[in-house]
Amino acid sequence: MAIAAQEGLFTLIERAADGDSASVIASIVEAADGANVERLLNLVAAPATALATLTVTEAGYRLDPSGRPRADDPLVLADLEWIAAACGRDDLLAGPGGPQTALGRLLLGLEARRRTAGGPIAIVPCDNVPANGAFASSGLVAMAGAVGGELAAWIGDNVSFVSTAVDRITPKTTPVDCATAARLTGWEDHAPIVTEPYREWVLAGEFPAGRPAWESAGAHFVTDVEPFERRKLWLLNGGHSLLAYTGLRAGHETVAQALADRACLRFVNDFWDEAARHLVDARLDLAGYRAELLQRFANPRISYPLAQIATDGVAKLAVRVAPVVLAERAAGRDAAASTLPLAAWVALVLAGTEFVDTAADSVDAARRLPPHEAIAALLSLVEPHLCADEPVMRRIAQLVSEDGAPPPMP
Repeated sequence: MAIAAQEGLFTLIERAADGDSASVIASIVEAADGANVERLLNLVAAPATALATLTVTEAGYRLDPSGRPRADDPLVLADLEWIAAACGRDDLLAGPGGPQTALGRLLLGLEARRRTAGGPIAIVPCDNVPANGAFASSGLVAMAGAVGGELAAWIGDNVSFVSTAVDRITPKTTPVDCATAARLTGWEDHAPIVTEPYREWVLAGEFPAGRPAWESAGAHFVTDVEPFERRKLWLLNGGHSLLAYTGLRAGHETVAQALADRACLRFVNDFWDEAARHLVDARLDLAGYRAELLQRFANPRISYPLAQIATDGVAKLAVRVAPVVLAERAAGRDAAASTLPLAAWVALVLAGTEFVDTAADSVDAARRLPPHEAIAALLSLVEPHLCADEPVMRRIAQLVSEDGAPPPMP
């Protein structure tokens, strides 16, 4: 691990439209590979550990939309079997191998904490998942119930789950970014992070063992994170996914390039209009947020590849776009703008575009069906209710040619 070799130090490069600024972050006191389960158990079990944060992306939880462990995921099934055996031993790590998934490893850490009477702890997910605290709780509790023993009850009594909304555009680091870090700081960094100047972190939940004073660095603590979470998921992330699929179809490579396309810009504003109808909390300042988002998306120096955003489309579209479609249809409207990113994704898949996706096997199986059945099968992976909505199905079918090739956008 590059950051471990740098003793936890890394460069944060804030990339504004008019230039870069850099600061060296020194708050990480230790970095270890997640496969080092023994070290993870020691840290989670330690009474001094008050909280554990998670950033594993939508697909990384390996849970179905209801928050249950996926019954068809071989890694989840293997972890449950391994942890069940471990919970029956005095030494949790006595057996060969170990858990492979993020929640599996965390669950084993919580069992270690239970055994050592480490006290209460907070779990703080920081992912683009609606109600991410409840989502992580559902998954961990279900896994604990599946392995048996006293762990599920202990989690209910001792573990709190904090929901968060994290709003900051951070593209994947490139070799050029490493060179920029060296130029700005004077030292070689193999793990810099590039981000935009904008940042927002909203949290809601209990910290039974205490927490850092994150508010001193700008974090906001609220009683209900859902309005902020929806604004970020639907407008920022949903806008990103829309630009990813419509932009790729138009031959663009980055968010800024796609937004400069007048058609893509119109698609985004129309989608935001639909989403905004269901974001009614006065604290959200939707007009200001949308105006600022356009500036953030248009930043030509944040080279955010559309292909990166387009990965894991099944999981991302399910939380970023499908809820807007369902809300619009429930209100009696046609959801014309919010069905567009779904149609663009379907068209690209049927045209043979290969996306990295944890649901790739299901996507490939759907792709091989006759066109109309393929469209329904792909949409069912994202949101099953869409397939029962005939007007939505007709609109998406109209936007996807019979042979799966991308037709011109409306």
